[in-house]
Amino acid sequence: MDILSLLPFLPFLQESGAFNNPDVGKAIGAGLAMGIGGLGPAIAIGMLVGKAMEALGRNPEARAAIQTNMILGVAFAEAIGIYALLSALIIAFVI
Repeated sequence: MDILSLLPFLPFLQESGAFNNPDVGKAIGAGLAMGIGGLGPAIAIGMLVGKAMEALGRNPEARAAIQTNMILGVAFAEAIGIYALLSALIIAFVI
C-alpha cells in the first residue's frame, strides 16, 4: 500500500505540492510522538494496577503499603505520558 491510496482519508495531502508542506511532517511527527509515547505508560499503568489488585487479593492486610507503592508507580508512569504529550505539542506548535 502506498501513500497515494490514503489521499481520500487525509485531506491535507490532497492539495498540490502537499508533500513539500512542513505542516504535514509536523502533524505526522506529533501524532507518532503521542501515539508511541502514550503506549508505554498505558501498558505500565494497566500492569501495575492489575498486579496491585492481585496482591490485595492475596494479602488484604498490606493494603496501605500496596496502595502507596501503586500510586507512586502510576504517578511515575503518568509523568512519562505527560512528557510524550509535551513533545508532541512542541513538535506541532513550536518547531
